[in-house]
Amino acid sequence: MKDWRSLAHTKWDCKYHIVLVPKYRREVFFGKFRQQVGEILRTLCVYLGIELLEGHAMPDHIHMLVAIPPKYSVSYTVGYLKGKSAIRIHKELFGWSPTWIYQLELLDTRLFCQHRWI
Repeated sequence: MKDWRSLAHTKWDCKYHIVLVPKYRREVFFGKFRQQVGEILRTLCVYLGIELLEGHAMPDHIHMLVAIPPKYSVSYTVGYLKGKSAIRIHKELFGWSPTWIYQLELLDTRLFCQHRWI
């Protein structure tokens, strides 16, 4: 019973093996990029309260053994990890952010409106 964790009314030990695969199984997890993706996934697990027990990054996929509390479904957890990690990877490694694109669209709309009414 030492491995069991507890919430308010439950004792649990839920471990899941999750494999994250990029689109078309591209070989993108290597070198410095591989280490940074690992750090991003570790911090996201800490934010959600998930324990990352083990993880291995292969050139075309990532294996993770995680302990997910019963208050989160597995599909919610995988969606959270894939969504947030994609945004952070693009933001930190490539300098892209959704707000930058949104501001660009607003800027174009303002220029169009100003040009039309002047």
